[in-house]
Amino acid sequence: MTETDRYRGYRGPCVALMERTGFRVWSEVRIQTTRGTFEGLVLPRSETSDEHHLVLKLGTGYNIGIRHDTVRAVEELGYREAIYKIPEQAFPTDPANPRVKLFGTGGTIASRLDYRTGAVIPAFTPGELYGSVPELADICNLETEKLFSIFSENMGPEQYLVLAEKIGEAVRAGYAGVVIGHGTDTMHHTAAALSFMVRRPPVPVVMVGSQRSSDRPSSDAARNLISATWTAARGPVAEVMVCMFGPTSDRYNLLHRGTRVRKMHSSTRSTFRTVGDIPLAMVQDEVLTPLQDAWARRRDDRDVTIQAAYDERVTLLYYYPGMQPDVLDAMVEKGYRGIVIAGTGLGHVNRKIYPALARARDAGVHMYMTLQTLWGFVQMQVYETGREILQLGVVPLANMMPEVAFVKLGWALGVHPDDPAAVRALMTDNVSGEMTEREPHDGYLILQGGVPEVKEFLARVWR
Repeated sequence: MTETDRYRGYRGPCVALMERTGFRVWSEVRIQTTRGTFEGLVLPRSETSDEHHLVLKLGTGYNIGIRHDTVRAVEELGYREAIYKIPEQAFPTDPANPRVKLFGTGGTIASRLDYRTGAVIPAFTPGELYGSVPELADICNLETEKLFSIFSENMGPEQYLVLAEKIGEAVRAGYAGVVIGHGTDTMHHTAAALSFMVRRPPVPVVMVGSQRSSDRPSSDAARNLISATWTAARGPVAEVMVCMFGPTSDRYNLLHRGTRVRKMHSSTRSTFRTVGDIPLAMVQDEVLTPLQDAWARRRDDRDVTIQAAYDERVTLLYYYPGMQPDVLDAMVEKGYRGIVIAGTGLGHVNRKIYPALARARDAGVHMYMTLQTLWGFVQMQVYETGREILQLGVVPLANMMPEVAFVKLGWALGVHPDDPAAVRALMTDNVSGEMTEREPHDGYLILQGGVPEVKEFLARVWR
């Protein structure tokens, strides 16, 4: 089947337009429509889209659909077939450079645009990353291993266990640091899991992704990867971290602790934020500037403890007004061993589900309270509601974020499958910085657009 035939499968209106006006798939065109004039590259049809639209890749890198019956004139400017694959190159080595291990899992940082479907798919091998980011050779001797090729929504405990063991192998083999290419959607879940499973690493373990695919001019992939690799090779912070854009510009990257980071926006490049604290450091042009002092230092030894264990019979329950007790009862009946509740306010749920909490407690289900506000601390002694929930066996988890508590509970139950007291001790212990003693004065900042003080601030920083 030719690429033009893909249009014919949609009953012909777009093919009729192409035949009438004389352009092809992969033509560079200027199209005049009832909604304006557009220039770009004609792409093959998506197999799952409707039959009425042409797909045009603009010079900005974005794709748009143009309805065939809005077209008034088409001028073919040229023809150039897109290159699907970045050539893979052998990574050059320098004896003076440190060795870094890059594990590929998939995601946008290791992806390309599939022009057949119009979707971003995991397709770059780690070796291809060097083909697109040759600056990496100036930083380190990079060795790559592709573990998975999946979107981050398909990452889970099975992959966490493999990653943890592989990190342990890399540390013991003498690598100066480890980089993990990962999709951004669930990167904070994996970062939390690895923070618990990889105990006291002597070298940096840096997770990195990108919000914009490598075919787009606004891609953050190269800068993120360069900063992450430099941090792994030469940085002083020996923790599991996430390295992503700081501001929306290309100025610097931030290093976020793996247990205090969260993706906060679906598409902006500066989507990752440290919640309830401040980032560990910023990286700009191969200079690392610490932003706080409380982080583990790089060590010369190769000692690391890998606790790769996980019980998937845990769930995260986001409380909502009017929640019925059968929601909790169903989880217990289905055999869940642990429930993390994201409660309202200081850690509350309604009285209607109290009997279900008691039944879950009596069934031996581990129950923990976090906050859906994300910022702030669980304080269940303040109001009567909180005190009643405490009596029902729900354990508060300070300012641990809900997703982190969910991952930690799966790990704790995996480590101590038959010891409820040990699970509780582990959950309430600050293992990897998942709880802080207090929230710093600038640990909670949400700018409200439109108000005078924010307009004044943005006028100073956005030039």
